[in-house]
Amino acid sequence: MKIRKILKRLLLLVMTVFVCAGFAVAGQGYTMYHQAIEEMSLVDKVASIQEKENYTKLEELPEVYVNAVLSVEDHRYYSHFGIDPIAIGRAVVNDIKAGSFVEGGSTITQQLAKNLYFSQEKELTRKAAEVFMAFDLERNYTKDEILELYVNSIYFGDGYYTVGEASEGYFDKEPADMTEYESTLLAGIPNAPSKYAPTKNQELAEKRQLQVLKRMEACGYFSQEEAETVAAQMIALIE
Repeated sequence: MKIRKILKRLLLLVMTVFVCAGFAVAGQGYTMYHQAIEEMSLVDKVASIQEKENYTKLEELPEVYVNAVLSVEDHRYYSHFGIDPIAIGRAVVNDIKAGSFVEGGSTITQQLAKNLYFSQEKELTRKAAEVFMAFDLERNYTKDEILELYVNSIYFGDGYYTVGEASEGYFDKEPADMTEYESTLLAGIPNAPSKYAPTKNQELAEKRQLQVLKRMEACGYFSQEEAETVAAQMIALIE
């Protein structure tokens, strides 16, 4: 009985420590978020993205490209409120197993918040600030507007920071003219541009593209036959 009481007290103590630490991180994150907004308002930050020379409207993008991005980045995007508790829970479990930050669980909205205001470093205070900023984005912009801003603010490698720049640079064409092969290839690059940019390593780019196709099939955007048709066009993995 004494051992059981001691274990219960230890468990309660551990839970208390975790809760207090959580509140501390949230408070620091809110301060970081608030400071970022004070330096430049969200409206001004969004305007700076929309004023880019190669800014591309969502309706100008091929449907297959949009579906590919949703499949690999955030397949519950249109049903969550800025954060995805399921993805976060899975990421926490995987991070604990690995003993380090191996999976982020960030939604498209969170990634946009990070791209607009914060560094790429994986640290808890920044992640908390990112959540507050994501809520701000969801309050003030529609899902389509957020997705549009996202594809115009992510890095595609080779110095391309918008989908328009990447399409012109890699394929010498407007985003609207991208084929299914090009759309699915491009959707996979931002995960690790230094590895997956086709100018760096075509084979790695197409291995990542296969992952995109599998996710699109799993999410119901492609049938198995459609995915195989695109895969058949791959260059490096066929040779």
